[in-house]
Amino acid sequence: MYETETPSKTDIVDRTVATGNIKPREEIEIKPNINGIIDTIFVDAGDMVNAGDLLAKLRVVPQIENLANSRNRISDAKIALDNQEKVFKRQQALFDKGVISADEFDQSQMSYDQAKQAYKSAQETYEIIKTGSSQNLGSTTNTNIRATITGMVLDVPVEIGNQVMEASNFNEGTTIATLANVNNMIFEGKIDESEVGRIEEGLPLKITVGAIENKVFDATLYHISPKAIDEEGSGDGSAVQFEIKGRLENKDSTYIRAGLSANASIILDEAKDVLAVKEALIQSDNNTNTPCVEVQTGDKEFGRRDVELGISDGIMVEIRSGVSENDQIKIWNPFVKSR
Repeated sequence: MYETETPSKTDIVDRTVATGNIKPREEIEIKPNINGIIDTIFVDAGDMVNAGDLLAKLRVVPQIENLANSRNRISDAKIALDNQEKVFKRQQALFDKGVISADEFDQSQMSYDQAKQAYKSAQETYEIIKTGSSQNLGSTTNTNIRATITGMVLDVPVEIGNQVMEASNFNEGTTIATLANVNNMIFEGKIDESEVGRIEEGLPLKITVGAIENKVFDATLYHISPKAIDEEGSGDGSAVQFEIKGRLENKDSTYIRAGLSANASIILDEAKDVLAVKEALIQSDNNTNTPCVEVQTGDKEFGRRDVELGISDGIMVEIRSGVSENDQIKIWNPFVKSR
């Protein structure tokens, strides 16, 4: 004797799951333009800032070699200025007596003005190297570290008194603060290679965040990495995954902290109010591999019916044709012994 079940109308959603976390789409590291020591910090992690807001202030620690070179340039510029001043006064006296032309006098005056400008520039350069600013720069100074975007301060990894290094071709520089627009968050995760061929950009995602109960956030898949990642580094393909990214949409007023772990349910296909049975009821013809079921035709009697299957969620499968809602389908394994 076998037990039986009847088909039922239900919704079936074919989906796969990717694991990852929530991140800001744009995360900016603020680095200084000069070497120095943190003198003042004006923000804490979690503060909201606007572009241009003051984040920190540095105290410059000049390099002795740069200071010495700058002083030498001032001396050279002063020598050149004194010489041009003598030439100018001599040419002016000759011009007043009508000995030289106006063109010659104008040339002498231009050289004198250029020498004065070079001397002034050398002095300003020395002040910038020594203090990070000069009087002519006004409010513009390298010692003031300002926000480059509007957003939230995610991290301030330095403290007052820490020495920081400027960003250059040979050094990435010291991060003073990390900023991000927390209103533009994304899901970043990984999916197994066996599933990556079934997904495509534009598919809807359902995001669940471990730290936020009873909340599901809508997102759209917008990036699938073209290159696989070997998680174990063995190169044998045992843990090959692909990175994916999804854009969160309409996350209401719920505050999602950057870095929270999350799962993304990727909806591959769905069918509403369709006739379905448990996949465990489906058999396969040994010769043709055609899916079929056994339908009760009488007392302890069953007959085979070929069926056309639709989408499946791994538990329930859609039945497009072959059986009706009133048919009794045999649970073919296991069976119940008659008494």
